[in-house]
Amino acid sequence: MPHFEVQIHEEALDGEESSVSGQFVKELTEAALTVYPESFRELVGVEIFGVPRGRWGVGGKVTDELSPIVTLRSREGLFHHPDLVEAPARLISAITDAVVAVLGESVRRRVTVRLVGIPAGRSGVGGELA
Repeated sequence: MPHFEVQIHEEALDGEESSVSGQFVKELTEAALTVYPESFRELVGVEIFGVPRGRWGVGGKVTDELSPIVTLRSREGLFHHPDLVEAPARLISAITDAVVAVLGESVRRRVTVRLVGIPAGRSGVGGELA
């Protein structure tokens, strides 16, 4: 099951502009479906963590510069499947584009995407190994 974690400045989540959080959920789900089949739509999870002002640093100093970090955790096999050799590059590109669709082109160069593979047998759903 693909699961996103987004770390972003709390202030970027404020406001009602069609709910920034809702936009992230929608756009990141669509990004995952560039690699996953449509049947996975209901399995894509998104968690958004707001980081308060003064608790974000880049380059050795605290900054208010918007620099979102998106982590996608997925079965490790996805990243090694012979039919999906391009999956990591496609996901990184699609995830970056999703963040830009929500926050604007000005953040593109500061979006960090991490793809984390979960080894087989180390995840489950509903109490069952998945």
